[in-house]
Amino acid sequence: MAAHPQDPGAPDASYLSFWRERHLCTLTTPRPDGSPHVVPVGVTYDPESRLARVIADRASTKVRNILAAGPAGARVAVCQVAGRRWATLEGRAFARTGPEQVAEAERRYEERYGHPPRPNPTRVAIEIQLTRAMGRG
Repeated sequence: MAAHPQDPGAPDASYLSFWRERHLCTLTTPRPDGSPHVVPVGVTYDPESRLARVIADRASTKVRNILAAGPAGARVAVCQVAGRRWATLEGRAFARTGPEQVAEAERRYEERYGHPPRPNPTRVAIEIQLTRAMGRG
């Protein structure tokens, strides 16, 4: 069976429902040498804004990889899997430090994962401007 493409701004109901379930995800960022860096993360998906969000520490490798990509952002992917179901979102990532952006990412994290993230004064919000969505439900 082939993967089914989705419009990241208007996903079908089953795709969106899967992204609202509580799942651990992965984030893949490019290292400066071009090799992939893959780490487990919590991801929230906001199709109305065509954004996925990840909270992270400013000093983390994933944030450093995004910053190293420059002002155009880093091409990244987030993915989740549960049995035969999987979903991937792709786009350009930017590390946001604005208090409103970080607070919104934290709020959405708490909404999806059922608990607030642990306090972190050096937290940033990784915002991924989505360009592609695919998966199999």
